[in-house]
Amino acid sequence: MRSSSGEYFIALDHVRALAMLVAFAWHFLHGPLGPVPHDYAPTIFPLALLDEGHTGVAIFMTLSGYLFAKLLDGQQVRYGVFFWNRFVRLAPLLIAVVGGITLYRYFTDPDFGIYLSMIKRGWIEPTLPNGAWSVVIEMHFYLMLPIVLLLFKRSRFWLLLIVLLAILLRLHLYATRGEIQTLSYFTLIGRIDQFMLGILAFGSSALLRGRHWLAGAVAIVFLGFYWYFDRIGGFMLNPAYPSTSPLWVVLPTLEGMAYAILIGYYDNTYRPRADGISGWVARYGAYSYSIYLLHFFFVYRMAAFIHTRIMDISNFYVACAWMIVCFALMLPVGYLSYRFLESPFLKYRRKYLLPGGQRPIAQAVPAGEGAN
Repeated sequence: MRSSSGEYFIALDHVRALAMLVAFAWHFLHGPLGPVPHDYAPTIFPLALLDEGHTGVAIFMTLSGYLFAKLLDGQQVRYGVFFWNRFVRLAPLLIAVVGGITLYRYFTDPDFGIYLSMIKRGWIEPTLPNGAWSVVIEMHFYLMLPIVLLLFKRSRFWLLLIVLLAILLRLHLYATRGEIQTLSYFTLIGRIDQFMLGILAFGSSALLRGRHWLAGAVAIVFLGFYWYFDRIGGFMLNPAYPSTSPLWVVLPTLEGMAYAILIGYYDNTYRPRADGISGWVARYGAYSYSIYLLHFFFVYRMAAFIHTRIMDISNFYVACAWMIVCFALMLPVGYLSYRFLESPFLKYRRKYLLPGGQRPIAQAVPAGEGAN
C-alpha cells in the first residue's frame, strides 16, 4: 500500500500478506467452531507457525516498527499531521466495524451494558472486538513514536534499553501476578519489544542485506523453537490459558528478534515484481488491514460450514488446504472495503514530511531494494 508520502514498498506488502495468512489460519483452525484440536502439533515443523497463528500479530507489530522507521527516520516530521493521517487511514473501518457490532449487540444482547463498558475501556484495555484491540496497541505505539525515533537518532542502545526494561517489567509482573501471557500478548507491555526491534532492524539494513546464511539460520532456529512451543501446548495449553509459564516473559522478544531480522533481510535483499504471483501476494498485503478487521465475520463460519456440510477437516493438513482456499476468498472482501469505505477518506491526508530531511545512511544504499 502506498503511503501519503508517495512511497511504496512491495516487499513489505508481502510481509503483511504472510502475517494476515498466519492470523487467518489461527482463527480458521482453532476458532470457537474450529475443527483442529489445540493439542495437535504438526509433524512438518515449519507449519507450527500456522498452528500457532496468533504469532501473526507479532509479525504485524514488528513490521510497524520497521516501516515507520523507514518512512520517518532522518526526516523532519509534522507529527500532528502524521497522527491525523493515521487516524484518517484507520478510523473509518474501525468505527464501522465496532459501531456495527455495537448496534447488533444493542438489539440482541441482554447484557449490552457490560458490552458497552468493554467498548468504553477498549481504547486503553484490550477489549475491542474483531481484533481491534491490536489496532489500539498500534495507536499507543504511534504516540510514543516521536520520542522513540529521537532516542534512535541519538543511539540505538536506547532502544535496546527499552527492550531490556520491558523484559524486566514483565518478569516483575510475572512474579507478582503468577502469569504474564495476557499482558504480553494483548498490551504494549509485551508488544513494545517488537516495535523497538523492528526499528533496530531498519537501522541495521546494510548489515542484513544479502545475509542469506543469517536469514536461513534464524528462520530454521525460530521455526524449530515454535514447533517445540506448539508441542508443549502453545498458546492455549501451556499448561492452560492463561499460561503460568515464564516463557511469556521473553516470547515477545524472541518473536520480535526473529521477525525483525527476517523482515530487514527480505526488504533489503530482494526487489519483488509488481505483477504475476508477486503482485497478487502484494494485493493481500495491501488489503491486510481490511481483511484483518473483517475476516472475523467469515472465518469461523467458513470452517464450520466446510466441516459440517462438505467434509471432515479435523485433520490439520486437510484443514490447512481448505484454509488457503478460504483465505483466497477474502481478497474481494478486502478490496471492496478499501475501495468503498476506506479510500474515500484518504483524500483528507496531508503531507507530514517537511523539506530538508535527509534519508539516513542505512536507507541510502539503496533503500530497501524491495521498494518501488
